[in-house]
Amino acid sequence: MTFRLDHAWVWDFWFADDGDTFHLFYLHAPKNLGDPELRHRNARIGHATSVDLVDWQDHGPVFGPGQPGTFDETATWTGSVLRGPDGVWRMFYTGARFLDAGGNVETIGVATSPDLHTWTKQPEPLIEADGRWYERLGDSSWPEEAWRDPWVFPDPAGDGWHMLITARANHGADDDRGVIGHATSPDLQAWTVRPPLSRVGAGFAHLEVPQIATVEGESVLLLSCDTPRLSAARREAGQVGGVWSVPAAAVLGPYPVEDATLVVEESLYSGRLIEDRTGRTVMLAFDNSTVDDRFDGSISDLIHVGWSPERLGIVPLALQSKGTPE
Repeated sequence: MTFRLDHAWVWDFWFADDGDTFHLFYLHAPKNLGDPELRHRNARIGHATSVDLVDWQDHGPVFGPGQPGTFDETATWTGSVLRGPDGVWRMFYTGARFLDAGGNVETIGVATSPDLHTWTKQPEPLIEADGRWYERLGDSSWPEEAWRDPWVFPDPAGDGWHMLITARANHGADDDRGVIGHATSPDLQAWTVRPPLSRVGAGFAHLEVPQIATVEGESVLLLSCDTPRLSAARREAGQVGGVWSVPAAAVLGPYPVEDATLVVEESLYSGRLIEDRTGRTVMLAFDNSTVDDRFDGSISDLIHVGWSPERLGIVPLALQSKGTPE
């Protein structure tokens, strides 16, 4: 596997590229918890670096949850990293707060760094789910207030910044409310929640780790949803979950998520696209399979991807690891 830790499970991750080095930020939790399902309540963010996306040097934890009463008091979850016009690196991340009464609330925060190694968390959250468009905890049978996995990128016309968010609409069938949430900012500091960029009823209870990327000159939305979180209609049709892609006619949508096609099945999950130093687009995902009924928790080898012949979505071209011939 490209990246693994003997002492901890590793799952969701995201990248930053400073031009010389690839920086991997990953969720991890100690294996001595025993039950891998407990990892979500114990997630911390770690950091590793590589020059080739294959051999990684681990730098250990970046930061963990905040103090009791803060928006990230239980765990720190998935995010994205970019460098602003001021030269400051910003990590937009998910703060998770599990409630004594049951359920959890997800909120988006930010940390800053001059060098991608030392990070300072902003104590106050940036944005939370807006009930005008998005489901809040208790609005349905869903056990969480979904507002996580921020993916931040510059406006294509140079007019500020956009954030894609794993969210749920405030209407529709409970198993079919997954939407791509949206927020905008003029300066990466003040954020305004906007209506979702996809429609309710696309067949997903949630759309995890969204990413907008360019593959062979065309925009694609990458997202993840496993089988249990597909709508009943999709499951009854025999569909299985995993990493999905959606061709995007425009970077800012709207995204026709109802037309999503599977890139890889759910033994791999939380896929991320990135260009290697040759300019080829590769995908990595975490190993979501089990061995002897145990979750291993590691990140895959590089998967080269390209468009399907019908241009309906991206597909794996080859599983590529270091030293393997083309």
